[in-house]
Amino acid sequence: MNAAVDITGVHLETEALILRSFEAADLQDFHAYARVPGVGELAGWVHHSSLEESKEILDMFISERKTLAIVEKKTGRVIGSVGIEPYDETCVGDEYRPLKCREIGYVLSREYWGQGLMPQAVTGVLRYCFEELQLDAVFCACFRRNHQSRRVAEKTGFRQVCDLMLPTMYGTQEEAVLTVMHREDWAGRSS
Repeated sequence: MNAAVDITGVHLETEALILRSFEAADLQDFHAYARVPGVGELAGWVHHSSLEESKEILDMFISERKTLAIVEKKTGRVIGSVGIEPYDETCVGDEYRPLKCREIGYVLSREYWGQGLMPQAVTGVLRYCFEELQLDAVFCACFRRNHQSRRVAEKTGFRQVCDLMLPTMYGTQEEAVLTVMHREDWAGRSS
């Protein structure tokens, strides 16, 4: 089952990052990475065409209280996000139905790719999901062509569940890989 999530007041830290709720003051930073062609498309959404579009989506992040801003400690800039999203219960087996689960999705500013920051962010969010929210499992779905996101899932300990087709926000269906991490797997690697 999809567990309830409310990230209001959440403040997580890693070596180089802070993960926290989005704020209205994050608009310029958010727009700076969300408008870059190729960034959103890897996650199934079209890059933002205007500041107004970014504001509309930022307002949604703030009101839905399930998406964390990734802030670079060194600069204080918002450089990405990690959402703790509802998962599609029809994509997984019956064994997950009674469990508390969510799915994570993530995006990072292109200028920060390849620096090991997203595995840090995902690890911080997994710690929160398993230790604070007490989730039983966390899913992560990545489009097959998104090698960077698939590599982050591998590095952070997710294991493949199945292949599936996922809709994009630009009207197509694409091949994807669904992965999962169970609380026992997390406990085993964090002890």
